[in-house]
Amino acid sequence: MKVKLDENIPASVMPALEGLGHSVDTVAGEGLKGALDESVWSAAGARGRFLVTQDLDFSDIHRFTPGTHPGLLLVRLREPGRTEVRRRVEALFRTEDVESWVGCFVVATDRKVRVRRPGA
Repeated sequence: MKVKLDENIPASVMPALEGLGHSVDTVAGEGLKGALDESVWSAAGARGRFLVTQDLDFSDIHRFTPGTHPGLLLVRLREPGRTEVRRRVEALFRTEDVESWVGCFVVATDRKVRVRRPGA
């Protein structure tokens, strides 16, 4: 899977996801740190990358309708420290069928994963 990590996702997630066989880039690595959400979103879409973020600006399912993009994972933790975010994202990519999330709008909390699929 081709993945883009938003700047609010620790870059330390990158090696773990690459170790699982994913192609990963970061907003910072692409020179988009501090860029508008629209620019980040456009860059992810243009490169066919599944965006992983904590940014609530990406929480509007009507704006980010499943099937109209490569996919979006919104991570929403009670205590979103860097270590906890890293652990949760890594665990999701190790234990979930993330390949089936392509084109989906996914919200992951501390305990749940909700997947909105195209046409659902």
